[in-house]
Amino acid sequence: MNSEAVKHAKHLIKNDDYITDTDWSASQPDADEENKELDKQGWGEFSKWYLGIDTDSSKKTKGRWEFPYGDFKKVHRAGVIAAKQRAAQYDHTEIAQAADELLQILDKREEA
Repeated sequence: MNSEAVKHAKHLIKNDDYITDTDWSASQPDADEENKELDKQGWGEFSKWYLGIDTDSSKKTKGRWEFPYGDFKKVHRAGVIAAKQRAAQYDHTEIAQAADELLQILDKREEA
């Protein structure tokens, strides 16, 4: 699990930088958007948008970063749900639990 990404997501949610009603398949950054973000921000900032780390992949490759939850600007509730579902599907329990915690935080913010 990428604990820096979880912290980053919590910070964004706290600052109301989230979207609750998007189609994640349409909102998820594509390869070109990922490349632009990398060119602009570098690996450190890029990695904060992915809940998982594939430690078998090289550090400076996009394949190292898994389970995206946002669009490099805002957390997407649908992205968090997708990350949770995929993590659970592939038995990444810690990542699924972190995504579930983020969902709970988002839902509480929306109730308030």
